[in-house]
Amino acid sequence: MPRAAGQEKTAARTARLPRFFDQTCDPVRVRTAYRCRVYPDQAQQQALRHQHAAFTAFFARRARYPRFRSRRSRQAAHYTRSAFTMRGGELRLAKMSAALRYVWSWPDADVGTLDPAMVIVAREPDGRWHVTFDTDAPDPLQETGRAVGVDLGVTDFAVTSDGERLVNPRHLERKARKLARYQRRMARCRKGSANRRKAVVKVARAHRKVGDARRDFLHRASTRLVREHDMIVIEDLNVCGMVRNRHLARAISDCGWGEFRRQLEYKCERYGRRLVVIDRWYPSSKTCSACGHLLADLSLSARHWRCPSCGTRHDRDINAAKNILAAGLAATRGAPGDACGADVRHSGSSRVRSAVKQEPQPARAGIPVLQGGE
Repeated sequence: MPRAAGQEKTAARTARLPRFFDQTCDPVRVRTAYRCRVYPDQAQQQALRHQHAAFTAFFARRARYPRFRSRRSRQAAHYTRSAFTMRGGELRLAKMSAALRYVWSWPDADVGTLDPAMVIVAREPDGRWHVTFDTDAPDPLQETGRAVGVDLGVTDFAVTSDGERLVNPRHLERKARKLARYQRRMARCRKGSANRRKAVVKVARAHRKVGDARRDFLHRASTRLVREHDMIVIEDLNVCGMVRNRHLARAISDCGWGEFRRQLEYKCERYGRRLVVIDRWYPSSKTCSACGHLLADLSLSARHWRCPSCGTRHDRDINAAKNILAAGLAATRGAPGDACGADVRHSGSSRVRSAVKQEPQPARAGIPVLQGGE
């Protein structure tokens, strides 16, 4: 009898449920309709484009299977031209009744004269909000008649064929102790508590400062190279393979080589410059830039070496940068189109080769050498 009475009460409660949970009303359709009323259609379409790009990279074996972005990570919404209005510096987004208030961070540019093609509203993990205006491509820069080869490293972030060195600022290493202290405090807090949320924000803020400093350095370095040279030659480094070395993974990740190459690619395309990426297996460090002699072996600890053929004493990084420039010039002479000598995606071979730079392969024939010593 008590069991039957309990079943009757359960049936009565189920009968009094609102129509929202009726079997004829699909919860997925209700949520979808709510999102369509609240969120702009253009922002949702842009999210679908990002999803298409992610699956394209996955099926091309360039990335892992796509997954949903965590709510604690960076969140961004992209608004195209039909989803916002910009008049006199006042920004109005679709399905928002009031204008969006923001603080302009570029005093040298007049925000009232901007005609952005896209607006990106983003929230950082530490709670800060940003608005980014994507404008049309500027006019190409004037030609300088100069070409440069860039050799990336850990001790020196970049060494150019002109002999210039960019010291690696090591942003993460300078903030490592403070970041570790914040993470220990966060680990001691109970999950779900208010102190835990505050500690998470502190850790996110510390990571944000490191990332901002690194991006600022990379933007300054890449912009100066693009402005001063018509052609930039770099190596096709396998960064994903290099970070598998647990002794150098943190130092290599702190350099930001992949982000540096990405910035060079879009800035060269925007300003009418040329970026040449040579084969990662070209022995730039072991080849003499004066006579073309190739050493049989060169240890990573050897920072200077003397050529046994011509007697020229080389700095390892400067010599590599000169050889990178020579290989890039040879590639552009042989192929006026895309001069990339390496295949990052390994589309032609199923076996992924190691990213060690001390390769035993000899130098390719036809690559000129820079005469005149160092």
